[in-house]
Formats: sequence, C-alpha cells, structure tokens
Amino acid sequence: MSTATVKKSEKKQSMTNSSNMEIATFIGELFSFNSSLKLYHWSVTGTGSYAKHMALDEAIASLLDIIDRITETTYALVGDLHISIPETKTPGDIDKHASEFYNYVEKHRDLFPEAFSQSIIDDYQEAIQQLIYRLVRLE
Repeated sequence: MSTATVKKSEKKQSMTNSSNMEIATFIGELFSFNSSLKLYHWSVTGTGSYAKHMALDEAIASLLDIIDRITETTYALVGDLHISIPETKTPGDIDKHASEFYNYVEKHRDLFPEAFSQSIIDDYQEAIQQLIYRLVRLE
C-alpha cells in the first residue's frame, strides 16, 4: 500500500470519527432537551397548567420514541457512538426554549444525509412544532 493511499485512508477515518462525535453530541442534546421538558413539566402551575402539563407529557413521549429511532438507525449506519447527555436545567421560558431547540435541530440536520434519516428528523421537528402550538394556543 502506498503512502498516499495510507494517508487518504487515515484522513477518511479521521473525518468519520469527527462526524460520529458530532452525531453523538447531537443525540446527547436530544436526550437533554427531552429531560428539560420533563423538568419543566414537573414544575408547571397556574392558569392553563393542566393543558401545558398534558402537552408536555405528549411531547416527551413522542420525542423519546423519535430519539430512539434516530439513535438506532444511526448505530446501524455508522456503528457505535459514544453518547453523553449534558447537564440539563429547567427552562425558564418553555416556548422560547422549544423554538430555539427546533432551530438547533434544523442547523444539525446535515449530520443525517440519508432520506430516511431526514424523515426521522422531520418527525422530531414536527413533534416540537406540535408542542409549541399546544403551549401557545391551547389553555
């Protein structure tokens, strides 16, 4: 094997490792977001709290299923990932928190180039939009 071939192979492996680390970080953020919704869910009080409580409950369950799908699909495509879940805090403004996380997901969708993976990301973003609708419009 020539030196050029070895260097090309090492570069490709390095790019794959970097991409896998980005994907693992992203999936950890998905879990953290879900946990942040649960933390907020437990602290909801006041006017419209029942509607918020139920909207959050539904979103948490939907998002968790979608996280499982994207994680298992990605494992099948790229192999093992070293996922860490970052420290999670209770959000202050849940509407803003959900909107900002929707944008975060949008910025990282290029980590998943396959059409079927994009479809799973679409489902994830749809679930966030449903949550935002329920939080803002329903009381």
